[in-house]
Amino acid sequence: MTRPDLRHIEKQVTLALEEDLGGELLPSQDITANLIDNGAQANATIITREDCVVCGVDWATAAFALVDSAIRIEWHVKDGDKVSADTRLCRISGPARGILTAERTALNFLQTLSGTATVTHYYASILKDSPTRILDTRKTLPGLRLAQKYAVTCGGGKNHRVGLFDAFLIKENHIMACGGIANAVTKAKQDHPDKPVEVEVENLEEFAQAKAAGADIVMLDNFDNEQIQRAVDMNNGQCKLEVSGNITDDRLFSLGSIGVDYISSGALTKHVQAIDLSLRVTLEG
Repeated sequence: MTRPDLRHIEKQVTLALEEDLGGELLPSQDITANLIDNGAQANATIITREDCVVCGVDWATAAFALVDSAIRIEWHVKDGDKVSADTRLCRISGPARGILTAERTALNFLQTLSGTATVTHYYASILKDSPTRILDTRKTLPGLRLAQKYAVTCGGGKNHRVGLFDAFLIKENHIMACGGIANAVTKAKQDHPDKPVEVEVENLEEFAQAKAAGADIVMLDNFDNEQIQRAVDMNNGQCKLEVSGNITDDRLFSLGSIGVDYISSGALTKHVQAIDLSLRVTLEG
């Protein structure tokens, strides 16, 4: 996924700032920042305390700009850059009040999206010598779907469907309600012949049904490695194969050599460990 457009980013950041300022984007609502002289100017830097893959530059920039357009930021990194601990990410200058009001919102986006990009990079690096690719899921933080999926690509991963509108993922309940795998796949291809059809299966019998029905992708849900190998042999390249469920670091090594096309993991976006960032401020004069 490419970076969301700036209007989308500004909308997200505005909501976050309003949450911090009592419901309206009024920087004067920051009662602690109001302790500082209104004319005070400051310089600041954002530093990472740990190795990471950077993501969220435009979200952090928007936070400072929406609070006070007089704030200036000079970035020393860009999204997707891999940096080491104690790297200075940017230099900020402008009204001290505005910098401190925007600080937490800016860091929240930057640390969260960098966390997603960093863990994705780790997973992708394990598979770097394999044709298998790591995918995200829809298990994203509410309101951050596009942002986190962008972060996944910054870390070297690929996106599964964005939402419920751009691809089919026919699961157990859909199969039951449609009267079987074949019926569900047939209806999907009739309704939207231009969209990929994926079926989630729980055993080799269901896999055979999905393949016979013409599914474009079959997700092997919670299969062990022996079952996955049997599915690869049965498939003979007919459809794309995706593995999901119980994806650990150790399993990634073995799965990358079996011959599946994709491994999907909700951990990329739902088990987010924010990167430890620090903003340091010094007053001018």
